[in-house]
Amino acid sequence: MPHASVHDVFQASAARTPRAEFLFTEPVTAAAYGIAAGAMRWGDAAAQIGHLRAAYAQAGYGHGHRVGLLLENRPAFILHWLALNALGVSVVPINADLRSAELAYLIGHSEIGLAVTLPGRAADLRAAAGQARVALATMGPDAAVPPAQTPAPRTHEPVGADTECGLLYTSGTTGRPKGCILSNAYFLRTGQWYAGLDGLCRIRPDAERVITPLPLTHMNALAFSTMVVLVAGGCLVQLDRFHPQTWLASARASGATIAHYLGVMPAMLLSAPPSAADREHALRWGFGAGVERKNHGPFEERFGLPLIEAWAMTETGAAACIIANREPRLVGTNCFGRQEDFVETRLVAEDGSDAGVDAPGELLVRSAGNDPRRHFFCGYLKDDEATRAAWADGWFHTGDLVRRDAGGNFFFIDRKKNVIRRSGENISAVEVESVLNQHPAVQASAVAATPDPVRGDEVLACIVVRAHADAGQRAQIAASIVEHALAQLAYYKAPGYVAFVDALPLTPSQKIQRGQLRELAQALPGQQHCIDTRALKKRPAAPA
Repeated sequence: MPHASVHDVFQASAARTPRAEFLFTEPVTAAAYGIAAGAMRWGDAAAQIGHLRAAYAQAGYGHGHRVGLLLENRPAFILHWLALNALGVSVVPINADLRSAELAYLIGHSEIGLAVTLPGRAADLRAAAGQARVALATMGPDAAVPPAQTPAPRTHEPVGADTECGLLYTSGTTGRPKGCILSNAYFLRTGQWYAGLDGLCRIRPDAERVITPLPLTHMNALAFSTMVVLVAGGCLVQLDRFHPQTWLASARASGATIAHYLGVMPAMLLSAPPSAADREHALRWGFGAGVERKNHGPFEERFGLPLIEAWAMTETGAAACIIANREPRLVGTNCFGRQEDFVETRLVAEDGSDAGVDAPGELLVRSAGNDPRRHFFCGYLKDDEATRAAWADGWFHTGDLVRRDAGGNFFFIDRKKNVIRRSGENISAVEVESVLNQHPAVQASAVAATPDPVRGDEVLACIVVRAHADAGQRAQIAASIVEHALAQLAYYKAPGYVAFVDALPLTPSQKIQRGQLRELAQALPGQQHCIDTRALKKRPAAPA
């Protein structure tokens, strides 16, 4: 009988290998979180999940409810997710870096009635719920479950593949982040796809140990690294975050065999002096995206493992994933693989025609067969118009510009949409501008990406001030603007540069001229009226 839920596949693997290691917390992550290092076995996890499931059921949580999880990358996140999933409760992962404005939006939009949170953030969540005028209960990961505030909406329906499993927020190009509704089928397909890879990425059942520093609030960790372990067995090594100086030691200590990465990580690891210990690990390959062309080959040569580039989006999951898991991988060219039979693709030029060989075009994707949306996201929550637009003409429009050579290899060119991508985080310019414009000194603002040698992009804000400011005042105003942003937004969204300008580039209809702004942002850093505020963008210390 096919599995109907994420919890089902966990249960099957736990029953098969109850004494095997399921979750491994290596020493660096243990120290960061103040928890015990070492392994949790599948059978022990199953017991804990069973207790949590019973507690949630007793408190009235069931099919159709949504519960927020602000638990960072701790093992507790996985345990609560699986317990809730067994009951048909959808989880809403909450990035611990989010602040008041972002939390109020997420809580109000998702309509969660409960948040399982680190105790130090409970007050922030309740305050944000008050702003959103939503009744929200909070609980710590080890606390008693408070009673559900409403009956489960779908009590009399069986939990199945079409049941909502998670609501994952993704920053769009304009406006607020959109909530991607993701079903059990979405997650199951992702795990099955990964477990079934061949070529350089063949998975050994019950044997792989997957290490990732990526956040469980993103689809890479939540859907790919976690699901391949649930489906194929083995062990998940979930780091608190990426620590360049200790990452390799963590891989060794955990016995990791597969590593997940984003493009910024290889660059940071290569910046350290070479060592004879660089190849002292059990890693078979890395799975990720965005490695810089100049770093791809040197990394593989130095560390002795291939970096397998792949393409996917939160909306597509593995339904349209393209991966360079077979040779020739064309290392150092931004190649991310060739199309498989389960997906159909189009490259569309600006005039709407199909792009020719080696010509740039927007990548459009859909599932092959009778259902073009099979295993994709179910839609954007409360935004049918955006869902329809994304699926215009029966194809999912990715917004990514790519080219395809005569051999069918895809090469990433650039993002069509106006998204700033800093260290793997997608940042909406409009969202940042809406916060900056609330600062008393700001008359108008416009935000764009400027190149950063380590993080890919950095946030640059062009500011028109309400009153004239001399050179000495500008530094103080810039710092005040960044502090204002840090109070309401995740630290990575705050400006890394604040440029004081007399006017913003505008269209005849008085909208920001994004193309001109992007060009301006390339040249501004280093100029006298552009203040470097990157040192102010410190990740806040995690509360106990």
